[in-house]
Amino acid sequence: MNPPSASRLRAVLTGVAMAVVFTFGPMGGAWAQADGARSDKAKADKKKGHDDAKTKDAKAGKESGKAASIGTFGDWGVYETQGKAKTCYALAQPKNREPGKVKRDAAYIFISYRPAENVKNEISIIMGFAMKDGGEAQATIGDDEFGLISKGSNAWIKNPAEEGHFIEAMKKGSKLVVKAASTKGKVTTDTYPLAGLSQALDKARKQCQ
Repeated sequence: MNPPSASRLRAVLTGVAMAVVFTFGPMGGAWAQADGARSDKAKADKKKGHDDAKTKDAKAGKESGKAASIGTFGDWGVYETQGKAKTCYALAQPKNREPGKVKRDAAYIFISYRPAENVKNEISIIMGFAMKDGGEAQATIGDDEFGLISKGSNAWIKNPAEEGHFIEAMKKGSKLVVKAASTKGKVTTDTYPLAGLSQALDKARKQCQ
């Protein structure tokens, strides 16, 4: 499974930003992250030889990108975009960030469903600070560890084949710990609660059937 295209990710972040503000509070720098993600993923798409990226981006750009909250389960919110192609997301913010006094933008993890593209359980993580492009980060759920790869302020599962295992581990676990270093070498550790995740994913999946 490939990471979302540039304008698709922008639509996700912009649309979810409008809805999340009512559930989780102000998003801070997420708007700026959306613009950065657009540029970052455009370069990534070109590098990976995604010949259809331009066509998909143009189509995605025509969509409104607005998102509506359709449920809250524990610390997870569920959203649906309003546009030509239905897209649903389960989203959460970390409960704890270490070190606590370091200034950075808000962080999020969201898991998306795009039935028109046959995409399920697509995982994207926003760290809220610039990381080394192509750099490695780590996600830990109990005894399970997963490698991440970074681009700008965003990270994805390094091995797409592990996304299913990652989702199942999250459903069974109590917390997700994400560690990543900034371009200056400073490591941030974000801890996400997983209570309510299973229900949130079920809601998103059913909404986007």
